[in-house]
Amino acid sequence: MKITSRPILLVEDDDVDAMAVIRAFKSLHITNRLERAENGEAALAALRDPRHERPCLVLLDINMPVMGGIEFLHAIKDDNRDLRCIPVVVLTTSNEQEDKMRSFDLGVAGYMKKPVDYQQFVETVRTIDRYWTVSEMPE
Repeated sequence: MKITSRPILLVEDDDVDAMAVIRAFKSLHITNRLERAENGEAALAALRDPRHERPCLVLLDINMPVMGGIEFLHAIKDDNRDLRCIPVVVLTTSNEQEDKMRSFDLGVAGYMKKPVDYQQFVETVRTIDRYWTVSEMPE
């Protein structure tokens, strides 16, 4: 994710999982600022706020209170063109086939299951980082 200095938005309600992402970013020397929203509703508010810098990537959990990941994906797909073009990678504990199908139907760039083992989790984040480091993104 080193191709840009824009922030990455983490949409995650679980503090332990959010800390794991923060630790993985530090371990991998990912320099993008990580911003966090605790549910889809808070993430949408941040994305729609013109004072917030547009993230280069959204890391999205599926199972959250208030507005879950699937509802968030519906909202950004129905929103203006600017939000629809932000890449979203689902990073979740859900292994439900229905969640995967709905996520891809709603345009996610990837779906990654959160490993329980921390080292495997770091490798998952490394994979996301490597992909987005070489991926061409619209301005």
